[in-house]
Amino acid sequence: MIYPSIAELTKESGINRYTLVIAAAKSARVITDEYVRQREYAEKLALNKEADKNKNLATLIKKEYRDDKAVKLAVAGLYSGEFRILSEEEAKEASGAEATDGAAEAAADESAVEADAPVEE
Repeated sequence: MIYPSIAELTKESGINRYTLVIAAAKSARVITDEYVRQREYAEKLALNKEADKNKNLATLIKKEYRDDKAVKLAVAGLYSGEFRILSEEEAKEASGAEATDGAAEAAADESAVEADAPVEE
């Protein structure tokens, strides 16, 4: 069972379960993409022999991305505030701001998820 429960996540925020599931899936995708990016960087270092020979490839990846499941991290991130569920209006504003910056637009079905920038190690 993943902590916090669905009841705890939906009780205070007033969001429905469908929105919570979509937000958790989008957050898990962000976490998985970050894990893949860190793994590719670690593999590149290993191929170029820039990494310390005593270090394993896995030690170059953040521990929580490496050891925990993406959905568990996503639910914990939604609960702690690392990820935020945006209303339709906020999602449209955010995608409009991203479009003017030249960034790719985020597709927002019913809600969007906003994440803090990942930390480089």
